[in-house]
Amino acid sequence: MPERKNAINAFLADNGWQPEHRSVLADDASFRRYERLVDGNRVAVFMDAPPPQEDTSLFIRIAEHLLSLGLSTPEIYAQNTEQGFLLLEDFGDDTYTRVLNQSPAQEQALYELAVDTLIHLHKCPVEQQIPKDWPAYDLKMLLGEVRIFTDWYLPHVSSELLAPDALIAYETIWEELFDYVQSQSKCLVLRDFHVDNMIFLDGKSGIKACGLLDFQDALVGAQAYDLMSLLEDARRDMDDDLIEILKARYYAAFDDLAEPGAARHAFDAIYAILGAGRHTKVIGIFVRLLVRDGKPNYLIHIPRVWRLLERSLRHPIMASVRDWFDAFVPPPLRDLPLTKAHEDA
Repeated sequence: MPERKNAINAFLADNGWQPEHRSVLADDASFRRYERLVDGNRVAVFMDAPPPQEDTSLFIRIAEHLLSLGLSTPEIYAQNTEQGFLLLEDFGDDTYTRVLNQSPAQEQALYELAVDTLIHLHKCPVEQQIPKDWPAYDLKMLLGEVRIFTDWYLPHVSSELLAPDALIAYETIWEELFDYVQSQSKCLVLRDFHVDNMIFLDGKSGIKACGLLDFQDALVGAQAYDLMSLLEDARRDMDDDLIEILKARYYAAFDDLAEPGAARHAFDAIYAILGAGRHTKVIGIFVRLLVRDGKPNYLIHIPRVWRLLERSLRHPIMASVRDWFDAFVPPPLRDLPLTKAHEDA
C-alpha cells in the first residue's frame, strides 16, 4: 500500500539510509517481508512485520536475549515497533540450505554445529536460559496447532465432514499426550530451528558460526522440540544414519540422556509426540497457505511431511493417534492434496 511504502521510506531516511539498491529476500510463510538494502558500502536487512499480525518487540527481546547467551543473532540497527519496522545486520546468503545444496560433503559438520548450538542453549541454567515471564508452549496452543489439520487439510481433500464424535476423539487423544509433555522439564524452545533459518557465518568460530534467524516465536516448552525440528525437517530429507549420529551427539552432552534409561525413554517419547504434532500442524498449514493465502509453493513438501508423520506414529506412545488416522485419514486421503490443490489453484 502507498501509505506503508511511504512510512518505510521515512523510517529508512530517519535512520540515515537511502539505499540505491533494494532486493526482496526469500519468501516467508508469515506476514513478514524482508529486503536487502545496499547503501554505498553498507548492507542491511529490512524487516517489514505489519501489526497486528506481527510483533517486532518479541523479535527484539529474544534476539538480545539469545545474544546474551553467546549465540549469534542479527544486530538490530534501528527499530519502530509501533509500525513493525526493523533494520537488521545482514548475515549474508550462506543459509544452511544453500551451503548444503552447493557442498553436500559439509552436511554432517553443519548439522553437528546446529546440534552443538542447541546443547549450548539447553545447558544454560534455566533461570538464565528462559527470559522472565516468557510465554509457555501450553496445552491450549499445542491443541490449537493440531486442529489446523482438521480445519484445513481434511476439508480440502474430502467432501465428507468429520463426525463430531471423531473430532472429539481426536482432541481427547492429543490432549492426553500433550498432558504428558507438559509434565516434563522445560527449556527455551526456538520452534523454527531448521536449516532454512540458520546461516553459516564463515568468519566466526564455534557455535557463533551458526547464525540464527526467525526465532521470534520462541516459547517455553519441552527440551526435545528443537532437536526434532532440526532432524525432521519438512523441507529436506535426511539419512537415517546421520539422524542417529546427531541424536547420539546430543544425548552424550547430558548426564541423564547419555545412557539408555527412564530419562532417555521419556525424551524419545516426547520427541515422537511433538514430532507427530508438528507434522500434523505443518500439513494443515501448507494447505492453508494455498487456500487462504494463495501460496502453493509449499505443497511440494506435503508427501515428505506425511512420511515424517507416519514415522512418528510408529512409536508405541502414538498408538491411539495412529489408529485414529488409519480410521479417518486412510492412505488414499494422504496422497490427494498435491494433485488436487494444483487443480484448484
